[in-house]
Formats: sequence, structure tokens, C-alpha cells
Amino acid sequence: MLRRRNNFQERYDRFLRELRDEIVSGELAPGEYILPEGTLSEKYEMSRMSIRKALAELVQDGLIEKIPGKGNRVTRPSYEQSPIQLRLAWFSNSYEIEIVRRIIAAFEERHPMIKVELMLLPEDEYTDSIIRLTEQGAGPDVFMISDQHVREWIDVGKTEYLTGYVPKHLDPQASSYPEIFEIFTDGGRMLAAPFIFSPVVICYNRSIFRENGMEDAQIKDWNDLLEIARKCTRSARKDGMVEEYGFCFSSSMNRWPVFLLQNGGELMEQGRSVLSKPENIEALSFCTSLMYEHRVSPIYSHGSSHLAESLFKKEKVAMIMTTYYFMNEFRNLSIEWDVLPLPKQREEATLLLGGGLAVSSQSEHTKLSQKLVDYMTGLEAQTMIKQYGCTVPVLRSVAEDDKLLDPAIHPRHYNRYLDVLPYARPLKSLGLGQSQIRLLFDELNLLWAGMEKPAEACSRIESKFNRRPKEQPLV
Repeated sequence: MLRRRNNFQERYDRFLRELRDEIVSGELAPGEYILPEGTLSEKYEMSRMSIRKALAELVQDGLIEKIPGKGNRVTRPSYEQSPIQLRLAWFSNSYEIEIVRRIIAAFEERHPMIKVELMLLPEDEYTDSIIRLTEQGAGPDVFMISDQHVREWIDVGKTEYLTGYVPKHLDPQASSYPEIFEIFTDGGRMLAAPFIFSPVVICYNRSIFRENGMEDAQIKDWNDLLEIARKCTRSARKDGMVEEYGFCFSSSMNRWPVFLLQNGGELMEQGRSVLSKPENIEALSFCTSLMYEHRVSPIYSHGSSHLAESLFKKEKVAMIMTTYYFMNEFRNLSIEWDVLPLPKQREEATLLLGGGLAVSSQSEHTKLSQKLVDYMTGLEAQTMIKQYGCTVPVLRSVAEDDKLLDPAIHPRHYNRYLDVLPYARPLKSLGLGQSQIRLLFDELNLLWAGMEKPAEACSRIESKFNRRPKEQPLV
């Protein structure tokens, strides 16, 4: 339970906090007069005596000075004063942490009276940790929230803890991308400000392609993918062991649904599972055939994407499905690599992942928290995202600025994301909550392990979903 406080004390503290934050953030500049005491009394529903008492605290803190006959004037904050602390939470295995540290340092340099504490929390319990800390009164003021975390917040019914603040300069049409905003929307309400994003694309080893005469190959459909994977698979050893695979399939929920979407498949219809639709079975059949029938992919029964990327880094696979996030792992490696759009089948489709910045509704420094989000989604911080990594910044002017591309960091065709973004879809478009996604992931393990045929798996899982009582949570 959140702590309850005396109503007057809450108003008094809110007045002090908001006025202090406006001064520290520079919203009220040195030499500027604050609102008259009478106006403040009406705004915060406090007596003039209480307003004067609060203002006296700010005079004592050296933030304002009382000018007889004129009012209260903002002074220049003294750097000897204790800075206001903001807490910014991030999940510990994020590829952007070192860049975020750079951004924090730059923000603090511009706002010496604000210090930002970076809280690194384990990915496995990230959402639960933030909710628990918030309800204990020790939660972050701002926190990173991915598309998966958004689904978790919706599942647990705690979205009232998210203010949904989005800076005015971040417009889905004018300055950003509308597809990214959809990730952070629930029932027409924004839950967080978009910050970074990535569609799922193909990364390929240019050297392996060149060795097999396919340096300029294009992958238009599943047949092309299979044919190129065949040509790049090498079984040169006498014992039949494969030396190089042409492709590495991933059973991660952020990877394999791409094939389902490309085949016109869907998982839910009017609140019921329709997994056994022919389009779904056909898509899953193609996935398993890559491993068991055509043998162009290692048998991949684990949902982590790390195996695929690890094999790619060792130059043991020619192609993988991955994100711009994970491309940060490829820097400083000697391999030649580049990006291709995923093939289409019945239609063009891929998955879209995103990261946003959520301001906590329980923050005691709402305006300063918004100031931090403003900076992190602004030109300077977004430029750092682009300069120091492969992750795509959400500010369009930065994301599409080719002058910021560095051959030591970015692939030759970095801008492929622009080609696929119009048909990239978030995982939530499949109609499943995060708890349902976890259940589906677990139930598909028999299929990926080669212990069940696609039609059998789809029929069994569909029945399991549809016979569960609505009131019974999917955990």
C-alpha cells in the first residue's frame, strides 16, 4: 500500500517541492519573480501564512530572496547547496547502459543542482522490482520500460503509476515515428515517452555470402531464405558434423512470430485462440523444417537469442534474425556483416521492439523528472545514442542523419530500418498479454525440440488456451 499522509502536509510539501524544482531546473530563472502570495494561496489551497512559511524555507535555502514591496525573487542557486537527487532505473543487461551514463553526465553538467542515480535492476524481475520499490516509497523517478515491460504493467493492472509524460518536441508525425508510439499506448493513453527502437531484421556475414557467390543476394521470400541458407551450410567433415550453418533459427518470442505474421497468421480471434489455423501451422512447419528437414539451422530449443548471436560472432552461421540493440555486440569484431530486411511470404511483416522512459506518478520531483526525459529524448542525448551505438534513436532528425554513421560501429546499410518500419508490428498486435506470451513460449518447447508435429502442437495449445476459465490468470 502507498503511504497516506495528512492532506495539508501533502499540499505544503507539494508547493515547496514544485517551486524548488522549477528554480533548480531553470524554469524560473535567476532574477525572475515568483507568483504573488495570494495567487499561490489560491493555487495550492493554503493560507497566506502557510505560503509565507514555505517561502521562508526557500529563502533560508538560498533559492529566493524577499524584496520589500515587490515580492519574492529567484536567486542564483549556490553550488554549495545539496543537489536534488533523481533516481533513474534501467535493466542491468541493457546494451545502452554505458551510453546512458554519458547522457547522465552531460545532463548533470548542464544542471549542477540535479544529481541522477542510475539504479540497475535485474531483467528477470525488473517490473516487479519497480512496483515493489514504488509501493515502499523508494521507487525510481524515471525508468526505462521496454515493450515487454509495457505488457507486464498492463497485465498487473498498475499503469496508474505511470504518468505517461511525453515531451512536446516528440511528435509521432512531425519529429518521430508513429509506429513506435503504438508500443507505449494502452487504451488510447500513452504510458511512457519513446526513447529507442528496433525492428527485427536479418544480419548476415558478408564474407560467407561472398565465398558462396552471393555477395549481392536479395532475400525476397522464404524460398530465397532457404536456398541461400542451403548454399551457406557446410558439412565438409567426414563424420558429418556441420562446420557452418546458413541460418540460425531462434525460438525467442521476439523472433519466430515474424514468420507467423508474414504468413498472415494470427493467434487470437474474439478472445479465443486460433493457433490451429492453417496459416499458423504452415509458418511453424517452415520454422521446424529449417532445423529438422533441411538442416540449414542448428536445432534451437532454447528461447534465448544469445545462441544465434554467439554463433554469428564466431562466424559459424551466415544469417540470423536480430535487432539493432544486439548489433552493439558486433563492434570491434573482425567479421564483415551487414543488414537485410526479412523475407516476405504472403505479406511483408516483422516485429518491432522499443524502449521508452516512464515518469513515476509517485515521484516527488515530477518536473525535474520531466526535465530529464526532455533531455534524454532531445537532440544532444539522442545524438549520443546514434554516435556510440547501433540502437536507433527515436528522434527522426538524429536517426536519419547519415553524418553520424561510423563504419567502426554501424553496418553499411544501417538505414534498412526505414525500409521495414512501415510493416513492423509490436508483439502485442497478436492479441496476447505478457502472461499468455509466457505460456505460449513454454508450450511450444515440445515443437522446437522435435517431439511434436506443428499441427499437433497448435491443436493442443489452442485447446489449452480456450478451456481455461476467464477468471483464471495465465501465469
